[in-house]
Amino acid sequence: MDWHQVVIRPLVTEKGTRTSTTLNAYPFQVHPEANKIEIKTAIERIYQVKVRDVRTANVRGKPRRTRFKRGLTSHWKKAVVVLDPEHHIDLF
Repeated sequence: MDWHQVVIRPLVTEKGTRTSTTLNAYPFQVHPEANKIEIKTAIERIYQVKVRDVRTANVRGKPRRTRFKRGLTSHWKKAVVVLDPEHHIDLF
């Protein structure tokens, strides 16, 4: 898998901004089949930073209703990337 396909988008939320400033940890939405090693190399190559740790979680879709039909939003995978203290990402 190409490393540009691994990282889908950064998750810019209040919690993500707080953890990026206090813990130097940045959340991303990643490809569902990507593993921690692929995520680590993709972040290091895209943002030119040194990654210390990667935590992943599979997020289930939420139930939604449109008029008389019920459905789910799509499932996705979240990765929280912890960087070395000398590095940071300027997106957040």
